Amino acid sequence: MNVFYQLGKDEPVVRLLQITDPHLFSEPSTCLLGVNTHQSLQAVLAEIQKTNVDFHAILATGDLIQDHQVQGYHHFARMIEPFKKPVFWVEGNHDEQPQMSLCLGEYSYIQPEKQIFAGRYWQILLLNSQVAEAPSGYLSRGQLAWLEKSLSENSDRFSLIVLHHNILPTHSAWLDQHSLKNADKLAEILARFPKVKAILHGHIHQEVNAIWQNIQIFATPSTCIQFKPNCDEFTLDMLPQGWREISLFEDGRIETEVKRLKSNDFLPNLEAKGY
Repeated sequence: MNVFYQLGKDEPVVRLLQITDPHLFSEPSTCLLGVNTHQSLQAVLAEIQKTNVDFHAILATGDLIQDHQVQGYHHFARMIEPFKKPVFWVEGNHDEQPQMSLCLGEYSYIQPEKQIFAGRYWQILLLNSQVAEAPSGYLSRGQLAWLEKSLSENSDRFSLIVLHHNILPTHSAWLDQHSLKNADKLAEILARFPKVKAILHGHIHQEVNAIWQNIQIFATPSTCIQFKPNCDEFTLDMLPQGWREISLFEDGRIETEVKRLKSNDFLPNLEAKGY
């Protein structure tokens, strides 16, 4: 496991952006259920740049590619480069390893570290919940052991945990079968560490702001297609693409907000039955 990364060492507030589930293709003109994922990600990044939001780092929470072709990782890296900020990432179920690590490792601003010391009072822990050739998630014994060790050794710090898969149900039968399968094991560990303040994830292509085991749970819209909650059958949503802004304060508070594109230029094929 890589050593930690120090982010915003003396900053009283550490600000982050979450970008998730872009599902890029090797060929930028390719669409996913009617949405050109390259163009929709570019629109999100352009909107962020237009707002001039101040932040220290980007968290990319998985499913960077869709077609299992590594060129998508290079597209992502080049599109995110103008921000001139460190980028940290976790695997999603559509990602490919070891190709993901190798491709992203070619870019100096994309970091391999999975433990980030953020300011003086926070740590961010990035977990791999990917299961090879399966859409559902699972935290291996090694990942759980590393999590417990990192929390134990830094129990004086507040913690933000980042992974790809969802923990809470979306009340959509088709999607909930693909959630994190051993959330109970995660809960057992976290119960011993009251300074764990939040869990951040992607995967479900929709916004969530909830509480689980006294821990805040945040999920964020995709930069491409959106899944409509509370639908047992596969159903796409008409909401625009988005991202999340997060502020970590010295007293353990978190302020966060989901932002979306102001226009709705990337509408999906609502007749789609899956992907």
